[in-house]
Amino acid sequence: MTCMEPSSSSSAEWKATASQEEQWALEHHVFRIYQLFCKIPPKSQAVMLELQRDNHIDYLMKGLRQLGPSFSVLDANRPWICYWILHSIALLGDCVDEDLESNAIDFLSRCQDQHGGYGGGPGQMPHLATTYAAVNSLITLGGHKALSSINRGKIYSFLRRMKHTSGGFSMHDGGEVDVRACYTAISVASALSILDRELIQGVGDYILSCQTYEGGIAGEPGSEAHGGYTFCGLATMILINEVNRLDLPSLTDWLVFRQGVEGGFQGRTNKLVDGCYSFWQGGAAVLIQRLHAASGGEAEDLFQSHALQQYILLCSQVEGGFRDKPGKSRDHYHTCYCLSGLSAAQFRWPKDADSEPLPGFVLGPYSNLLEPINPLYNIVFDRYDEAREFFTESDDA
Repeated sequence: MTCMEPSSSSSAEWKATASQEEQWALEHHVFRIYQLFCKIPPKSQAVMLELQRDNHIDYLMKGLRQLGPSFSVLDANRPWICYWILHSIALLGDCVDEDLESNAIDFLSRCQDQHGGYGGGPGQMPHLATTYAAVNSLITLGGHKALSSINRGKIYSFLRRMKHTSGGFSMHDGGEVDVRACYTAISVASALSILDRELIQGVGDYILSCQTYEGGIAGEPGSEAHGGYTFCGLATMILINEVNRLDLPSLTDWLVFRQGVEGGFQGRTNKLVDGCYSFWQGGAAVLIQRLHAASGGEAEDLFQSHALQQYILLCSQVEGGFRDKPGKSRDHYHTCYCLSGLSAAQFRWPKDADSEPLPGFVLGPYSNLLEPINPLYNIVFDRYDEAREFFTESDDA
């Protein structure tokens, strides 16, 4: 770590920046947890490393049934809450009962706009982000009722309306144009088997304009490289088969240096570690590893998988849910992306979608093993496969 050196004529003492103070405080907190872990007996260590599966499922099921008044600030994000919870439950190998499933499908259907796309709630304007969340939720629920409730023709029309002259997409009518919009649009179109040349046209050029001098990808041209946008940009370029246009060595260099001494990932240079980047950065690393493997390259880990799993299990996990970091509260967003990152780390080198990783790939007891995801969409593999087959058969009918 560096500090500003005073000039030789100055008697002022060196002073740490606010971000350095925050980083040191977090490291102190995290290392205290790790030191405690190292000092306890092996049986106690095994307990600390255990995924509290039942507690997490209980927390998630309660959230799906009813949320408190403090969640009113997320009124425009209700399909996201559905996705965070339903995807987390699926990752844990469980599913909702018939009543909850039916209620979720009915609610999301009421969020579907008559002209295509899904809004943040019934009667709200359609938005690409909530369309992605709603579609992923329905694919995760699976079955004929959920999948047939998606009006693919109207969603395609909505995506075409969101297409921007820059090559990217607007998040909503008159909304911002950014890499997140590109990803949510292309991911939805690909998952629903409606992706075509008109939607792809110019997307690669727009994302290339957002890759920064650091190597990562920003939300828009001229902004700072960011973990969430880097995942979105990389996944989009893979989905449209233009990934080799990116400067992948530079992107990889930026990515690998985002894993901190705590074991988790930070989202940007000189920022604190955050559990959600276990997926946004860890998932991006897994995508690059698989690109290397597919091209016949050497199988080499781009991140310390056990260190990441240790951070998730010891620092982000609480008794029912996950948090950003020690000292923060649990929430459904971080629960979703901590579990998604944990799955990506466990299945970082699968031979195929159905193969389970070797025990050495899973930190803690093997019962910690989660369901594998398709990292391009962040959907559990078997649910994605079911949807793919369903929509293919619908096209053939």
